[in-house]
Amino acid sequence: MLTCKDASHLISERQERALGFRERWALRLHLWICESCRRFERQIALLRQVLRLLGRRAEAGLGDAALAAADLSPEARERIRQVLAARQGRAD
Repeated sequence: MLTCKDASHLISERQERALGFRERWALRLHLWICESCRRFERQIALLRQVLRLLGRRAEAGLGDAALAAADLSPEARERIRQVLAARQGRAD
């Protein structure tokens, strides 16, 4: 039986190489019983998806500022400014 440490290592390794038969089944069994490792697996998948999307956007020539501006509506940017201003006022 795999430990969570072993399972997380295999989840990460699976991104780089194909796992062997025994590794796949041991990981599958561990994921079946361990909610924490299933959550970690979903987080890794989400990170991979986001990085892939950012990579495509970078290839398209969008810089960081353009990405931020393209992804947020003016209302969302204003709400962020207000929250940051309120936090800054409390810190003073």
